[in-house]
Amino acid sequence: MNKQSRIGDSVLRIEDPPLVRGDGCYIDDIHQAEMLEVAFVRSPHAHARILSIDTQEALSRPGIVAVLTLADLSPALAREQLPIQYPDPNLAQDLGPFILAKNEAIYVGEPIAIVVAESRYLAEDAAARVAVDFDPLPAAADCKEAFASSAPLVHSGRKTNVVAEFRQSYGDIGSAFSRADDRVSVSLKQHRGGAHPIEGRGLIAAYERSPRRLTVWASTQLAHELRVSLMRMLDLDENEVRIITPDVGGGFGAKYCIYADEVAVAAAAVKLRRPLKWIEDRREHFTAAVQERDQYWDLEVACTSDGRMLGVRGTMFHDQGAYTLQGINIAFNSATSFPGPYVLPAYDLRVVSVTTNKVPTAAVRGAGYPQGTFAMERCLDRIATKLGLDRVEVRRRNLIPADKIPYTTPMKSRSGSPIVYDSGDFPAILDIALKEIDYGTFPQRQAKARAEGRFIGLGVACGIKGTGRGPYESGLVRIGPSGTISVYSGAAEMGQGIRTALAQICAEQFGANPDKISVVTGDTGTVPLGMGGFSSRQTVTAGSSVHLAASRVREKVLKIASHIFEADVDDLEIIDGTVRIKGVPRDGLGLQQIANVVYGSPGYAIPKNFDPGLESAETFLPSGLTYGMGCHAVELEIDIGTYAPRISRYIVVNDSGRLINPKIVEGQIVGGVVHGIGNALFEWMGFDDNAQPITTTFAEYLLPTSTEVPRIKVILPEYPSPLNPLGVKGVGESGVLPAAAAIVSAIESAMNSPALEIAEIPISPNQLFALSQTARKGA
Repeated sequence: MNKQSRIGDSVLRIEDPPLVRGDGCYIDDIHQAEMLEVAFVRSPHAHARILSIDTQEALSRPGIVAVLTLADLSPALAREQLPIQYPDPNLAQDLGPFILAKNEAIYVGEPIAIVVAESRYLAEDAAARVAVDFDPLPAAADCKEAFASSAPLVHSGRKTNVVAEFRQSYGDIGSAFSRADDRVSVSLKQHRGGAHPIEGRGLIAAYERSPRRLTVWASTQLAHELRVSLMRMLDLDENEVRIITPDVGGGFGAKYCIYADEVAVAAAAVKLRRPLKWIEDRREHFTAAVQERDQYWDLEVACTSDGRMLGVRGTMFHDQGAYTLQGINIAFNSATSFPGPYVLPAYDLRVVSVTTNKVPTAAVRGAGYPQGTFAMERCLDRIATKLGLDRVEVRRRNLIPADKIPYTTPMKSRSGSPIVYDSGDFPAILDIALKEIDYGTFPQRQAKARAEGRFIGLGVACGIKGTGRGPYESGLVRIGPSGTISVYSGAAEMGQGIRTALAQICAEQFGANPDKISVVTGDTGTVPLGMGGFSSRQTVTAGSSVHLAASRVREKVLKIASHIFEADVDDLEIIDGTVRIKGVPRDGLGLQQIANVVYGSPGYAIPKNFDPGLESAETFLPSGLTYGMGCHAVELEIDIGTYAPRISRYIVVNDSGRLINPKIVEGQIVGGVVHGIGNALFEWMGFDDNAQPITTTFAEYLLPTSTEVPRIKVILPEYPSPLNPLGVKGVGESGVLPAAAAIVSAIESAMNSPALEIAEIPISPNQLFALSQTARKGA
């Protein structure tokens, strides 16, 4: 078998050649005949009644084709409000957004009208001339304050700002606290941030009247879900809507939602019978694309004198933003991920999800897991400080031992299935990280640095991520009369390399080079079913489907060759895409020849016992999530003049199951770590007390750059999952989980003051300076 085809090799990505040549095709590269461009009129108020909308001056501008409000689009809509993507019985209110604001604007950036023009420039100019008469209303900017009965109502017609309230609870929490040797209290605030892919959101919608067909090119993570949403909103059927996903310049969760903006553009295209293009600009991304969290955690931990946790209880407030796009998935994930890879005998968390007049929140890389991980790791650090114990030793004493894996937690996932850690060795992963960071010699290194006037610190944190979320993903493998091996899937390629992974998985069955496999993803015209890209799921689900489909096609190829050669199947092999009898390398049949045997010719019979064609379609249904544990070890130095941290060493040890392409896995983990560095130190999405965004450009919202990101060493022990035929686990979000916790712990280590406790992220140099002054006064 050709070495390049083997699963486990770091083959070059098949996505890259056109991108590095400048031949990529993103949404803004697509042009349609008679295409018009779109700009939105968006609310400048966090909360206001809409008394009237005057479009006359805008319509009088040259090049303006239409200015449409909700009333104008309503005839094309089956309903005016987006339904929640993932309904949940815990939801107290249905808070889906209107396609365009109706009587009330709920956040700055909410779309109110859509301007259609011959160019985006003309549309922008006209949008500024749409006169909206607003009656400003009080706004709620903080989810904890919005919970109070005296708080302004986010939605005027509602009786409460509470979206959902539920408990994540198991064990005897009362007994845990009554028999505890000690207790620790922890209060945290984890600040919201955005996805900020290089390419913002965008789509082109083109409508044909006869036959009735809406074709949408969209920068989305969910092609099939977008199709279903447009069908329902525009009263179309499966044959009348096609979604095509071209190259996607990153998603990170922002393109995991179905947005009112997208439906508005599609509805306008149906109304006007002209292709329409909308490309999100950066300010729109800051004010209209989903963000994730804020969250407040107030926790109390019961523990033994040697640092073992007995129970945790408390309350978590989650900021839902102005609307509920996807249910309670983020708050639920945070609550269930809190125990992490640790033994926690009792747990009682009250979760309160509250609306505010801010951008709606939904999944951004990690989808709630980083928040739960940060809260747990802060609790472990506080235990260590309170009891005078080594922080790493506290983690070691609480980690689930290897002989307890698979480990069934007392919790259940949103689908109701048990949360089971299926494979791994958590203490071993911790030990590898400690060895790589030279943990044993750190006290001496720290003392030497202190003598030189330098403040260095070391932090360690662990996290575990459920991956491979179902219910399924599609995979179709076909060998056509040209001999080309094609793979089709509902998976979404958005820069992470899933096309390469699927090509490698398929290629192994045929001894082919992965770059010779044609992979098509994100096109609802090629496969009828698909779930798309989210929750670190696609290698598990789509990969398993493609593996099973390719295996079926391989079996048929060998049976056809067996018939032709009059040889037993066991005597055949496939080398470099050629079927031959073992030991007779010169005689063989290419895949093209075999495909044409069952492709058929008009008037001629296909060989008996064979169905036409060489293809198989599979939809792998995972029985549960598969969990990968990771440990991050960080060494950094605080510039005592500026209080700015500089990371000098970063180690990641991450169980990613069986590796399809180690280089892609490493890249995904490094990307997650960089996102986590941003969460810990830089990415602050500011709002004032009236819920006005004060961070709307990259001049104010800081991202890690090459000068802040250290060389990150990634070590990938393999603990194959028993839950899928490939033994794989997802990694798209793994790197972000423990990053902020490890960095914050390292900062505290560098400051070397038990009184200095970091309870909020991101932590800025000026905040760190203020904390150090407070700690010094209290010492």
